Amino acid sequence: MKKVEPSNKEKLELIAHQKQYSHVIWDWNGTLIDDVWLCLDILNSILCSHEKPIVSRDQYIDLFKHPVKQYYEELGFDFSRVSFVARDAVARAFVEMYGTQHNEFPTECREAEYERRIKLAYPIHPELFDRLYNDWSTLDKFQRTRGVLRLMAAVIHSLWEQQDKNLLIMPATVPIDDSSVQSELTRYLDDQWSPVISKDVDGEHSLPLAMDRKLSNLGRYSACRRVARTIYVGSAPIQNAANRGVDDRMVKLGCVQPGETVATFGDALRRLTDKATYLYVDGNRYWYSTQPTVTRLADDRANQLHEHDLEDEIIRRLRDEARSRGDFHRVHACVASSDVPDERECRLVILAPEYAHTKKQDTSPARQEAQRILENRGNSPRNFKNTLIFLAADLVRIKELKSAIGQYLAWKTICAEKETLNLDAFQSKQAETKRRNANDTINAQIPEAYQWLLVPTQPDPKGEVVWTEIRQQGSDSLALRASKKLKNEELLLVQMGGIRLKIELDRIPLWRGESVLIKQLIDDFATYLYLPRLRDQDILILAIRDGVTRLTWQAEAFAYAEDYDETAKRYQGLVGGSMVQILTDSKALLVKSEIAAKQIAEDSQGTPPGDGGGDEPTPPGEEPKPPGGPDDPPGGGDQSREPEKTVYRRFHGSVALDSLRAGRDASRIADEVIQHLVGLVGSDVEVNLEIQASIPEGVPDKTMRDVSENCSVLKFETFGFEES
Repeated sequence: MKKVEPSNKEKLELIAHQKQYSHVIWDWNGTLIDDVWLCLDILNSILCSHEKPIVSRDQYIDLFKHPVKQYYEELGFDFSRVSFVARDAVARAFVEMYGTQHNEFPTECREAEYERRIKLAYPIHPELFDRLYNDWSTLDKFQRTRGVLRLMAAVIHSLWEQQDKNLLIMPATVPIDDSSVQSELTRYLDDQWSPVISKDVDGEHSLPLAMDRKLSNLGRYSACRRVARTIYVGSAPIQNAANRGVDDRMVKLGCVQPGETVATFGDALRRLTDKATYLYVDGNRYWYSTQPTVTRLADDRANQLHEHDLEDEIIRRLRDEARSRGDFHRVHACVASSDVPDERECRLVILAPEYAHTKKQDTSPARQEAQRILENRGNSPRNFKNTLIFLAADLVRIKELKSAIGQYLAWKTICAEKETLNLDAFQSKQAETKRRNANDTINAQIPEAYQWLLVPTQPDPKGEVVWTEIRQQGSDSLALRASKKLKNEELLLVQMGGIRLKIELDRIPLWRGESVLIKQLIDDFATYLYLPRLRDQDILILAIRDGVTRLTWQAEAFAYAEDYDETAKRYQGLVGGSMVQILTDSKALLVKSEIAAKQIAEDSQGTPPGDGGGDEPTPPGEEPKPPGGPDDPPGGGDQSREPEKTVYRRFHGSVALDSLRAGRDASRIADEVIQHLVGLVGSDVEVNLEIQASIPEGVPDKTMRDVSENCSVLKFETFGFEES
């Protein structure tokens, strides 16, 4: 072929456009055109910029050789003094990221050898070269060197035009939406990939770009588009291979740069898998195919579902969730007000999905429904209002949950109809995987959706009901998470001391005169929203027992009585400062400590009833009566005195203990007998333990030593062994 020398005008035009070129491809053998003049001009421009002498045409022809590095060294360049600070810093940053998050990337990436590879390939990531040389070069039409050069020339030119600022050229940064790049990536493939790319990989109307625009946390990194590009570059040339696709760690290797959040790309991968039409997944391997998945069928079925179908599935799951009760007596999921019992135990009511809540919105459907249930049980007014707490879904999150429910129901029907739909083995496996993943998504989103606790309170006993809304988070069951939050906020008490109970008795006050029925107190705590909310009546009983058994009961707590004798004007079974069995029948009472102490003192001194000189006790539920009032007995103070009762001042008792269960029996005697005597004012109780043992076969020496030593340590007054 005859060489063509360009005209002077053409030379000037080429020189004028020199600076627009960022890469030069030499036709070194001069096969096509004689371009020595252009190469010489470019070379001399470089030499001048480095203040080195220029070369002539003859010198250029004489000096040019391979390797090119040696050629430049002969021209005067000293590569030992060239700085690669930027390259080395980038390589170090990538390898440090791979090392600190080693579970997210392939093992070999955190080795020193990989850092060396990054430096040698800079500014191209080694993963991109691996995919091109290991996967794309297996294609018949893709010439190993020529194919890579053609593709990289198109990629680099496109990125240069876009002024790309990424640290390296990676699979994720290959601009597949550029027509010249896309042409290089599809011309060697047999099937028609353009529709796949435009829909599921890259382009103005592609799914990844739409998802990046919709979700800001993904869009800030273009995460979906970068994930899609990486999967395409890694899977398109090997879609028919036995081990097709790329695993999730290789996807992240081709996407993530230092300073970016790895989890964001994992989220993008999950979302793409759920929505893409041509993206397949098998375990942790992902690939694109020209054949659509059954995802489109699932989307169509999900869109055809009615609202009530979605809500019915949510209700079914919430009722399963209600089996976990946390610290609540019962959990009621999605029921009418008539199905929430009006009883004294604390209950969590999970509102149906149609009753969602928005922060600080008093008129939300959830607030209105909670108010209806609080006020009435069916058509009857509710009595025990201080036993109900409500859990409602967030208005925004419930929509996301319904979308996930739709996907689950769609995949569930596809799995059930796989034979009718004529799905092959892989598609059947994919459908089952999708169904399982959708189910996992729902399980994760239910706690996220049901995040609002609505708690009725009444800070002022004479004021209006105030609704407290609390946002809860966590992965525990709904009831357990709610009870933990309420306990931390002291909106649900699972334990209460006697001192705290005494404070509440005096604060309101809850006393009916000088005492109050325990049964009445149980009703009070279940009824009034200005009182602490107790899990059940057992919490109150334990608080009563704690207060009654305190040694400081007169100053800090109260006393307990089994009954009040209206005729004798005395409390029966009055106890303070000792163990007692608390009854919750219609007669048991709590008695003010000063009233109880007075009666106990009178009883211990043998003072006849009515001779104490003080006021008579007021019956429970009545206010104290002035002397001589209309309710006084006929005759007033002239009532005849009852015969003086015998006063017993000593007690003695003995009992045989089971030698095999002596500890158990002694403990019962201490609780049921000794404690009652110790609790009496001024009592002096002495307890002796006498042991007699007969051993016909004789006592071994070791047993004698052990028993004697233990008796000494336990300070036995007398002990010893005898021959007979």
